[in-house]
Amino acid sequence: MMTTTVDGGPRERAALGGIEGLGDAELVALVLGTGCAGLPVGVLAAELLEEHGGVAGLARMGVGELAARWGVGSAKGARLAAAIELGRRATLAASLAASPKLPDGHAVETWARSRLATLDHEELWVLALDGRHGLRAARRVASGGIHGMHVGARDPLRVALREAASAIVLVHNHPSGDPSPSDEDLAFTRAVCEAGAVVGVPLLDHVIVARRQATSMLDAGLLPPARAKALAPRGASALRGPW
Repeated sequence: MMTTTVDGGPRERAALGGIEGLGDAELVALVLGTGCAGLPVGVLAAELLEEHGGVAGLARMGVGELAARWGVGSAKGARLAAAIELGRRATLAASLAASPKLPDGHAVETWARSRLATLDHEELWVLALDGRHGLRAARRVASGGIHGMHVGARDPLRVALREAASAIVLVHNHPSGDPSPSDEDLAFTRAVCEAGAVVGVPLLDHVIVARRQATSMLDAGLLPPARAKALAPRGASALRGPW
């Protein structure tokens, strides 16, 4: 079977001008490597992006869905899914290495959007903060949705204590596109807030991200009134932001 390769196309342009100069379709074509009879790889890449609404939609595709598409198959589907996952992991590793500050719900939303907003399933993460609201660690504690994950208040707090966190923030995604908290979200948040106050690790916020919007339970006034106050940074009397 005749195949069309990317030699002389995106691969050559990447070598000459740098990978960052390539468009989305060219990057997808590089990962796929070849097209198939009657379907050049550049056309296949462009069609995949168009069918799924661009890079964000393509990132929500699983290996099986990609492999089932005519012209892709299991090997190319696995390569494409692996490239997307490497991008997610690189973003997470870079954010942790930089020790970002998370002073408010907006900063948490920015941190979470590239990691969670495109997923087709729910994931719950706990962000362990130091006394200056720097990110000590980010750990996924459950996957599949709060209501169906059988996750309890002890799960994020176990991470917080292991990481010696001064405070924590919860963050999870809603694949439906609606970031409004469910009854299960609210009940779980109350339980974590109360348990955190007992062990001395306050819950500062619970942020829910969707594809285009996000909800901060703190900003929405949905955290329990008894929420413990955030620890002030050592050597400073005031910390800007709602925390």
